[in-house]
Amino acid sequence: MRRLVSSTTKTLLHRSIQKQAVAQHGGSRPFTYKPVVGEKESMASAADDLFDHIVCDAGWFNIAGVIQSRELSWADIVNLQAILAEKAKTAPEEVQCNCLPGDQTC
Repeated sequence: MRRLVSSTTKTLLHRSIQKQAVAQHGGSRPFTYKPVVGEKESMASAADDLFDHIVCDAGWFNIAGVIQSRELSWADIVNLQAILAEKAKTAPEEVQCNCLPGDQTC
């Protein structure tokens, strides 16, 4: 089991280095690793990736669900309202479907 954990950790670190999310320091073992990407930037990128893979109408359903399921402060709500008001100025009548061809379920 110890070898599996070690291998999994090495794989995770190697992939993180390839994605330039982590930097390896030192010329020989033991290496040290430091984050290259900040937590906020990483979380924003993960959220963008997630919503890029959600199709049309399901995107709104998921955004609304997240908002409804979280406790928001008054300031959070005011901030969201300001963002939505600004987006409304240039919003299209309908968002183009991004379903796979022949699989439009929206």
